[in-house]
Amino acid sequence: MSPLLTIARKELKATFGSPMAAIFIGAFLLSALFSFFWLETFFARNIADLRPLFRWMPLLMIFLSAALTMRQWSEEQKMGTLEILLTLPVRLSHLVLGKFLAVLTLVALALLLTSGLPITVSVLGNMDWGPVIGGYLGALLLASAYIAIGLFISSRTDNQIVALILTVLVAGFFYILGSPGITNFMGNTGGEIFRNLGTGSRFTSIERGVIDLRDLWYYGSLSGLFLLLNIISLDKKRWSCGQATTGYRRGVMLTGLLVAANLLATNIWLSPVTSTRLDLTENQDYSISQTTRDLLAGLDEPLIMRGYFSAKTHPLLAPLAPRIRDLLEEYRIAAQGKIEVGFIDPREDQDLEGEANQLFGIKPLPFQVEGRYESSVVSSYFHILIKYGDQHVVLGFDDLIEIQRRAGGQLDVQLRNLEYDLTKSIKKTVYGFQSLAAVFQQAREEMEVIVITTPSTIPETIANMPAEIDKATAALQKESGGKLHVSHFDPTGLNEDEREQLNTQYNILPLASSFFSEDTFYLHLFLRTGETLDQIHIAMDMGEGEIRQEMEAAIKRSSSGFLQTVGVWTPKNTEHQMYQPQAPATDNYQLFQTMLRENYNLESIDLSEGRAPGHLDVLLVVAPHDMSDLERFALDQYLMRGGSVVVLTSSHLLDISPYSQNLEAKKTENGIADLLAHYGVTVEESLVMDLQNEPFPIPVSRDLGGFVVQEIQHMAYPFFVDVRKEGMDDDNPITANLPAITMNWASPLEVDHDKLSQSKISTLLHSSSNSWSYLGASIQPDFDQFPQLGFPTDDAMAKRPLALTIQGGFTSFFADKPDPRQQTNDNGEPLEQVENKDDQETQIPPLPVIKTSPDSTRLVVVGSAEFVNDMILSMSRNMGQDRFLNSLQFLQNTIDWSTEDEGLLTIRSRGSHARLLSPMTRSKQTFWEWLNYGIALVSLIIISFLGLYRRKREEPMELEIG
Repeated sequence: MSPLLTIARKELKATFGSPMAAIFIGAFLLSALFSFFWLETFFARNIADLRPLFRWMPLLMIFLSAALTMRQWSEEQKMGTLEILLTLPVRLSHLVLGKFLAVLTLVALALLLTSGLPITVSVLGNMDWGPVIGGYLGALLLASAYIAIGLFISSRTDNQIVALILTVLVAGFFYILGSPGITNFMGNTGGEIFRNLGTGSRFTSIERGVIDLRDLWYYGSLSGLFLLLNIISLDKKRWSCGQATTGYRRGVMLTGLLVAANLLATNIWLSPVTSTRLDLTENQDYSISQTTRDLLAGLDEPLIMRGYFSAKTHPLLAPLAPRIRDLLEEYRIAAQGKIEVGFIDPREDQDLEGEANQLFGIKPLPFQVEGRYESSVVSSYFHILIKYGDQHVVLGFDDLIEIQRRAGGQLDVQLRNLEYDLTKSIKKTVYGFQSLAAVFQQAREEMEVIVITTPSTIPETIANMPAEIDKATAALQKESGGKLHVSHFDPTGLNEDEREQLNTQYNILPLASSFFSEDTFYLHLFLRTGETLDQIHIAMDMGEGEIRQEMEAAIKRSSSGFLQTVGVWTPKNTEHQMYQPQAPATDNYQLFQTMLRENYNLESIDLSEGRAPGHLDVLLVVAPHDMSDLERFALDQYLMRGGSVVVLTSSHLLDISPYSQNLEAKKTENGIADLLAHYGVTVEESLVMDLQNEPFPIPVSRDLGGFVVQEIQHMAYPFFVDVRKEGMDDDNPITANLPAITMNWASPLEVDHDKLSQSKISTLLHSSSNSWSYLGASIQPDFDQFPQLGFPTDDAMAKRPLALTIQGGFTSFFADKPDPRQQTNDNGEPLEQVENKDDQETQIPPLPVIKTSPDSTRLVVVGSAEFVNDMILSMSRNMGQDRFLNSLQFLQNTIDWSTEDEGLLTIRSRGSHARLLSPMTRSKQTFWEWLNYGIALVSLIIISFLGLYRRKREEPMELEIG
């Protein structure tokens, strides 16, 4: 290594002894910083990553490497010193590798001088350092290949300019091989081959933070091949053309060909290997999670995963097909033979295309493609089929792709969160529609149905209920194959103490035989799975089929991985209908439900009968207002049964209809504020305003000399509270990996710690310390009166809680209040009546009021309902996918936490959602930009000065003559 390092030091001294290094490195730094801040508009992107820098790295490295290598051998030949080097007792490999190491050191120094950028980004936002490390490593690998090319070309000419031009052309050729300009003319297979040969396309994988053995070997092969050619080129200068050296020359050339062939063969052999890689991202975004592996391990039948991708498709989609193929292959490996993976082009097989169209509803999508001479529309497939048994899910373009607009109108097309999309679809096919027999087969713990009934005291009107229960349990027990047991308890013979103990153990009360009767009876149903006890809801008018349905729902809920059922309550009328009855009937809360149906069984719930269905896993209440006592009672009793409730509420309703000229807020009437206050959470009668906020397109009136003009202005809006990482609970899985979220027109929440002293409370979200409460009615900015913000500020600025989770026991709001189900009409008759088999109206006694809930009960209260309003979600989507996806992710995480199903929550949080920058003014942005220019310039000057200073201090060598 001594000769190699000596040569490297000699080259570095010579380089820094002249202004060449400073000029080339300075030009590289200027280009890199300019592309980062100007071409890629870093601050306008508002994302804390270094992709704008690395996106241009494959091109910048071509010119930097060519400039630094053009003189390495050309100058030696021109100055006549090459002959001296070739006669020295030093191996040619040492000479070549020494110069290679010297130039690579210069490139590493140039990259080091850009280190101010990642430091700046990490200060301004929550940056993931994994892709940064991968990007710099990829840049060095990229540079090593270009340097090897440049050294070889420099050895073939004594003209530096010729060497520079030829290096740019050859290195550019390897870059263009994998570029869309070439691959667009090929199908999936040909395009993938050329992408594997391109230096730029290979760099993309490492840039995102994944170190793949195939990429390392590719760059190493390219570098090694051209370094070998460099050695042969120099060695050839010492060859004679005589007959005596013919064998040597042929041997050297044959060796070079064999090495090149072996390097190519090894790259081809490694191309299908997908498991030898290292994921450097913080949350392992590009690796299959343990949740997915556990799901695949539970497969009983082969699962089919098939990709339908046309050979000719949109050029922005073509590079994504290999990444999809790689991940599908990882699924196949992780499933250990339980997954069949296929990748087909339906255009090549009419039978497969007919099957895709008719059986699975897979149809081609039209894409507009612009060629060199014309633009055309191409219909192509971009779908993934997941099939398990007779159930299937199809993921299309809209399910897989996320599009963001870059500077200059260019589109950035990326996969949304492929593992999450695939795993949730597998879960939906396997568990969401599985048979009960499969549930029993996969059950690891025995199940027990507990029937507590007193047949002797049951009213005649429902005397057949025990028999119906017995039929349902007997049928299920027979299907379970010994996994389900049935136990009957008759409290008739128990004394008072034993009966009280039974009531306490199961948290039940005897039922009244009629409204005003003192006679009671028991009719309760429970499912015990291990140590978990769930009450099965039964109504007094149920038959065998309905009872069985409730029992099946409870059994499936106990099964690991079952698709959750979410009951959604939304207001019957929107805000403007309440105050403007002439407005047409619409629903402002449909878009988020459409998105949720991809992951859950969603049901619209009507609580007007005083009860919520027992098969729900979570009850989601959105914008509660104008609710009856029976609806509030249904919500209360669902919570008392141990159900999980998520409430999206605020103290004000917003009139954002097209019928309103101005934005207004009206106080909520007949909501559930009293219920929540009873549980220990107070929704304050105000709205939160925050200096840290998101912009909103506001209609603003301008007076033009007596003529008023209304226009839309994009301005800061304090009611759109921008919650960042510092305003989230990092220990709660709901917000642990959430980058940011906007709470629109939110009310602050207050916790009564005395009532909830035994509960586990988490403040999910809170506003910044520069926030205050607003008690006014108008939410329209008035810049004439308040020029700065359009609204008055308050000196009492502090953090305000905006979302809470509570886990623990609650007391019923109706524990000491009249039962709303016992309301009577004008004749004094109960309102709840049903018809018996003889079509005679008979009074049915209601279930007793459950006064306390289990300690496992979960309640989530969010002080905003408008963040899932259709208008707000649509506006967020138009302004950028980040806020739109963050809102949906927060809601889905909340539901998963409420149902204790945190598997998909983990995968969803690992998705590559944007990490946003901290809010800053234009002057602050300018400061950070020029600070990076200054750091790079000062560092370059210091390094150049040190190089010159060291060279001047060197003493000339003295030749001793003895």
